[in-house]
Amino acid sequence: VQLVESGGGSVQAGASLRLSCVASGFTYSSHYMAWFRQAPGLERERVAGITQAGATIYADSVKGRFTISRDNAANTLYLSIDSLQPEDTAMYYCAAPLQGFWGRGTQVTVSS
Repeated sequence: VQLVESGGGSVQAGASLRLSCVASGFTYSSHYMAWFRQAPGLERERVAGITQAGATIYADSVKGRFTISRDNAANTLYLSIDSLQPEDTAMYYCAAPLQGFWGRGTQVTVSS
């Protein structure tokens, strides 16, 4: 099983990013997927989740700025982030959390 994230970077406040996660080694389309983030000194938090059918859920702190989506044909999960703020700085992880499958993360750093 592999989950490989990409798309992070260092940006200015107000910028946008699109994170991607390519899955392999399991039946991606059959599983609930989610994005988590962890900032230094803080606990990991789920920022967005998406069911096999495409229903989505977001943390209150990111509603309206984050959009999770999935392409089951391409085994790829996405997270679009608008209006990035310094408090969004964290390592972002892709996961099939109910199966215990996690990627290694992609770093997002936002400067003011």
